[in-house]
Amino acid sequence: MTTFVLAVPSKGRLQENAEAFFARAGLTLSKLGGARDYRGTIAGLDNVEIAYLSASEIAAQLARGTVHLGITGEDLIRESIADADKKVALLEGLGFGGANVVVAVPQAWIDVRTMADLDDVTTGFRAQHNRRMRVATKYINLTRNFFAMHGVVDYRIVESAGATEGAPAVGTAEMIVDITSSGATLVANGLKVLDDGVILRSQANLVASRAADWSPEALETARVILDRIAARARANKYKEVRTRFAGCDAALLTEAHNRFGVVSPFGGPTSSGMITLHCPPSQLYALGSFLRDHGADTVSIASLDYVLDRENPLFAKLESFLRQ
Repeated sequence: MTTFVLAVPSKGRLQENAEAFFARAGLTLSKLGGARDYRGTIAGLDNVEIAYLSASEIAAQLARGTVHLGITGEDLIRESIADADKKVALLEGLGFGGANVVVAVPQAWIDVRTMADLDDVTTGFRAQHNRRMRVATKYINLTRNFFAMHGVVDYRIVESAGATEGAPAVGTAEMIVDITSSGATLVANGLKVLDDGVILRSQANLVASRAADWSPEALETARVILDRIAARARANKYKEVRTRFAGCDAALLTEAHNRFGVVSPFGGPTSSGMITLHCPPSQLYALGSFLRDHGADTVSIASLDYVLDRENPLFAKLESFLRQ
């Protein structure tokens, strides 16, 4: 039996959020030898091995194909993998681990607000000082690509090993490219983000590797895992609404769909007028009022745990990527 390898962050909030994400999909992760072990399992899926790795190592293993699926930040994927979209597929943004990779300059540079302004300043700096401005960063490839896209050439990268945001204050660089969540740390260090200086809006992603061994068994395992994730994701998008009244017909359901974004997963009303709808949470009260206005006496609303559809968009995305 082919061993299917799923890589998960090994520590901190990323690990907690990743394990909670899988648990919500009914996939319980556990470490084989306790909290300090770096290998684990998923209950009920005997051929799956969990590899607990750093987020940066997960990106590297995905590029090499030693893991099938992994959870890591898009920033690490884009930074560490050349031609990333050919080598990995970002199947789903997970809504945690969010941060932006940004270009930040000293707040004192009041006339520098855009990348075009930065281009002018770096050119003038080189003419005056006979050297290029320094950019402190851990994101070397993202920086080079972004600066090239904006035509900025008069700079040099100083690879940052520590707290990047402190580099301008201590004189080791004139500006930085770094990751930030709220921007508070940048402000505290006297820096500002350029108006068009957001290189990447990153978050944790579920990522698939093209180079992994995608045997039929591995594909079937991926289908099972992604089926559960997709079922949970679809359940999160809707609440279940049930009602019954004589005036419920196809025309009324079409109006409900157009006005409130509801879907009828089991078709139109039964002969007794019973109908089950899936409704976006933000439209629940409006839909309930609409149904009562048209004759419903009682409208019940319930949460959904999982919604299993015949089509699985996540697995379809994986299959399409592997066929390219």
